[in-house]
Amino acid sequence: QVQLAESGGGLVQAGGSLRLSCTASARTLSTLSWFRQAPGKEREFVAGINWNGGRTSYADSVKGRFTISRDNARNTVYLQMNSLKLEDTAVYYCAAGPATYSSSRFPDPQLYNYWGQGTQVTVST
Repeated sequence: QVQLAESGGGLVQAGGSLRLSCTASARTLSTLSWFRQAPGKEREFVAGINWNGGRTSYADSVKGRFTISRDNARNTVYLQMNSLKLEDTAVYYCAAGPATYSSSRFPDPQLYNYWGQGTQVTVST
């Protein structure tokens, strides 16, 4: 059983930056991704990264603004969020799933076995 703990959320003005972290309770050489859920909306994929960081995938809405990375020595995945917009306001969740050679699978929530509790990101004017 792997537990995931997110941190780094908070309140930020539009145009600002935040860095989210998600640390796993055990070493996990697997697919790690970030999803988010805004009030009244379904959970959506944000970004994913394969086991060695060599392959990433992003939702169109965050391309060029967000960067996902991982440090396997620290069992941690990061999400650097720049140029934040009001519509980025959501609870952000990290998820861990089995390794996959196809980054096209990263957005599929059913790929993931483990989910964190989420961290709130609020972007204000």
